[in-house]
Amino acid sequence: MIDPKFLRENPDAVRAGIAKKHIKCDLDAILTLDEKRRSLIAEAETLRAQQKAANNEMSQLAKGSPEFIAKVQEMKAVSADVKAKDAELSAVEEEWGQAVLNIPNLPDASVPEGRDESENVVVREFGEIPEEADFQTAHYDIDWIEQILDLPRGAKVSGAGFPFFVGDGAKLARGLINFFLNEGGKAGFEEIGVPFLVNADSATATGQLPDKEGQMYQTVEDGLYAIPTAEVPLTNFFRDEILEEADLPVYRCGHSACFRREAGSHGKEVRGLNRVHQFDKVELLKWVKPESSMDELETLRGYAESLLEKLGLPFRTLLMCGGDMGFTNCKQYDLEVWAAGQKRWLEVSSCSNFGSYQARRARIRYRNSETGKPEIVHTLNGSGLAVPRVFVAIIENGLQEDGRIRLPDALVPYVGKEYIERK
Repeated sequence: MIDPKFLRENPDAVRAGIAKKHIKCDLDAILTLDEKRRSLIAEAETLRAQQKAANNEMSQLAKGSPEFIAKVQEMKAVSADVKAKDAELSAVEEEWGQAVLNIPNLPDASVPEGRDESENVVVREFGEIPEEADFQTAHYDIDWIEQILDLPRGAKVSGAGFPFFVGDGAKLARGLINFFLNEGGKAGFEEIGVPFLVNADSATATGQLPDKEGQMYQTVEDGLYAIPTAEVPLTNFFRDEILEEADLPVYRCGHSACFRREAGSHGKEVRGLNRVHQFDKVELLKWVKPESSMDELETLRGYAESLLEKLGLPFRTLLMCGGDMGFTNCKQYDLEVWAAGQKRWLEVSSCSNFGSYQARRARIRYRNSETGKPEIVHTLNGSGLAVPRVFVAIIENGLQEDGRIRLPDALVPYVGKEYIERK
């Protein structure tokens, strides 16, 4: 969430940030609620002061005296007023706490204006897009694809969007996970095994609630949510904790299955592995000091790009415009890889700076070594990388005229062969 003090003192800047993201948010109603909340706090404090003064006066009176009895009656009335005011304040605090969660993170000044994906800015391109050839085809149209990727049986067992990886396909998917984790370790990210289910407090801290509850799977009886990304448990690792300044920055990475309902998706966007409900991904997390977070975003983006470079896959990097950014992000890059069979770009990573937005929700702070006071950290995360679409790009870009699929050299040690071919 944004800083309530900043909201109170800079409402026009907050309005401008919301407008840049093209998000609907009744800021005036939230500000009115905040005024009411602050007024009730002042009234409650006044009543408590009266209560304390009455107590002091009673202690000076003789018990049973007319003055003492009158003061007792006064005390009862003040106590009733305090109780009523506290109840009113509690209700307003609850309402305000929920309302302020609907204010998105404000975009950084470097974020370009724009309403949708058509106005994102390409900031980097890597590799040569393969020349078109008759043998190139979308992965889902390869006539022997079910030997490595069985979508029909996945649909039978669980429903559409839950694939089976088979044989060499399973080895390739596992190889990608291990490659991503090993490279993350080399880059200084400590590996963490994460829970795949989280509670509502964790989902709220990272911004999945109340913004994306419709996209999440949940267990009704236990009130747990299947994670859409390892970002959620990783970020919450330090929830309600104070880190020492000397320990920053902290870099972590974690592999998890990810679960997304993807309601409303349709057409070519969801064919094959383009968009699925369950997939594997390695997530990268950084907890850093505020003054270094934008530099940390650039190094995070550079690391994610390096993975695609090592795989030899053509890609481009987009700086997302205000209208196409995530709700909780203040700046975001997306990495898209070229899929030769479909002749289209597929997103494989988002690298984002959240500033203090998530950390304020999660109450993650660090102790300033000079002042000794706790301050809010900044959090960043990025996909490093998501398996399905990288899998797709390897299959479609590596498809040879003889029908075999050539694997990137970097993956040969992980899969144990240079080619995947029809049995």
